[in-house]
Amino acid sequence: MNRTHLLTTMAVFIALGTVTAQLLWFPAGVARAYPVQHAINVLAGVLLGPGPAVIIAFMISLLRNMLGLGTLLAFPGGMVGAFLAGYLYKKSGKTGWAIVGEGLGSGVIGALLSVPFAYIFMGTSAGAFAFMPAFLVSSIPGAIIGWFIVSKVMRNKSILLSTEQKN
Repeated sequence: MNRTHLLTTMAVFIALGTVTAQLLWFPAGVARAYPVQHAINVLAGVLLGPGPAVIIAFMISLLRNMLGLGTLLAFPGGMVGAFLAGYLYKKSGKTGWAIVGEGLGSGVIGALLSVPFAYIFMGTSAGAFAFMPAFLVSSIPGAIIGWFIVSKVMRNKSILLSTEQKN
């Protein structure tokens, strides 16, 4: 995949993640659940790899916060999930591991990283497992949506022509 195509694809994912943040979210405890973010993490992780997936998750989190559509908790949750989705897919070649990576990364590790993050940047003190239910409620359905879309994309050869060139 050439650099222009990679950057364009990343920009489309960032735009989708930012626009859908205004349309498709629901309250989940102290956080807001954005399942489309987690679907994008799976898509980006599988199609582009862990590095671009992390950059996409960071940019979506940044834009959502700049637009007042999200909280600072989007950073640790989204970025860890995007990395693990891409990394586990890259190592295994199986989309199922991308879903596990997203769920584990955002739902568990991202939730645990949010505890000190929330204390330092938001002045909120919470227990070690305070964020986990909310993060899991968002990341698991989002990862499943991402898996569904990836399975359809993998069947469409015209979409895959450019992504296969990177391998």
